[in-house]
Amino acid sequence: MSITRYGAEKSGAGGQNLPFARAVEADGWLYVSGQVAMKDGEIVAGGIVEQTHLTIKNVLAILEEAGYGLEHVVRAGVWLDDPRDFWTFNGVYKSYFGEHPPARACVQASMMVDCKVEIDCVAYKKPD
Repeated sequence: MSITRYGAEKSGAGGQNLPFARAVEADGWLYVSGQVAMKDGEIVAGGIVEQTHLTIKNVLAILEEAGYGLEHVVRAGVWLDDPRDFWTFNGVYKSYFGEHPPARACVQASMMVDCKVEIDCVAYKKPD
């Protein structure tokens, strides 16, 4: 089995090294670590709509770096800081995944300061 790790470089707040890879690929499976609305090492200001767009774009950037797309996502995990954001979050989420959404779990959890949403996912693409 071949294993490829994507990015464990400085990507945390203040440019710190984080103790995990952004994604790991093994025999066609890609496991993407939880992503938040972070840009240049800091959580961006804004509500659930803005943070959801940036969080999904961060997931998409990792998928694309590994040669995958949203169409390859088979499961997503979602953490919301405020359960009242559920329906608004779903509207943004659907705009990316369309009529072919992956399986998903969505839970409420206390998040790091100013973070409203976190998303991880598992994608699959038949190896060449």
